Amino acid sequence: MRLLAVFSHPDDELGCVGTLKKHIERGDEVMLVWTTHGELASQFVEHSDEEVRRIRLEHGAYIAGKIGASYHFFDMGDSRMTGSRDEALQLARLYATFKPDAVITWSDDNPHPDHRMTAKIAFDAITLARIPKILNGNASQPYDSHRKDIKFYQYVTSSSNRPVVHVSIEEQIEAVTEMFTLYQEFYKWQYTPEQFKADRSRNGREVGVKYAEKFQIRATFHPALEYL
Repeated sequence: MRLLAVFSHPDDELGCVGTLKKHIERGDEVMLVWTTHGELASQFVEHSDEEVRRIRLEHGAYIAGKIGASYHFFDMGDSRMTGSRDEALQLARLYATFKPDAVITWSDDNPHPDHRMTAKIAFDAITLARIPKILNGNASQPYDSHRKDIKFYQYVTSSSNRPVVHVSIEEQIEAVTEMFTLYQEFYKWQYTPEQFKADRSRNGREVGVKYAEKFQIRATFHPALEYL
């Protein structure tokens, strides 16, 4: 399986790194993608954009290395994303190259505009990646379309009634907590590693496992049933 995680800024991926690590341990191929460098983070008011980019790139590379994934940064501009066709096309060309079976991204209604726009273009890119004339218009290299059905998973939001799926991360929880702690200590978040771990434990109790991450799956139709 080929799994693509698409987020806006380094640290957004913390809601799924256990799942990504578990897939890699199974032998699947995973790529982490960020649409911006997160250069406007409030903690970096005194730093230049270039300094922040360097720090954020280092964080992304650390997380990717920790779970064994490849990674890619786009430069769509922190808090400047619009959800445009051009932004979606950049992702679509990555889809056409990586050929994912599944995508994980933000919910559609997150308060941060970059998060919402990333979810939008991640979904739009599925269709754009299917159409050769779109992929290859003004392209510097030829792209083969990616027409395979892509499972589309999003972070859970209470405003959506889409089906929720849980992934057990009991064997990954210590590594996941260590990755969270990198960011928590660097940014001095009030949200502690103990609280982070407790939230994963709460997810697990919903489905009878020790720790879990959970997502909502986006589909036009649910599979047909033989009987109700």
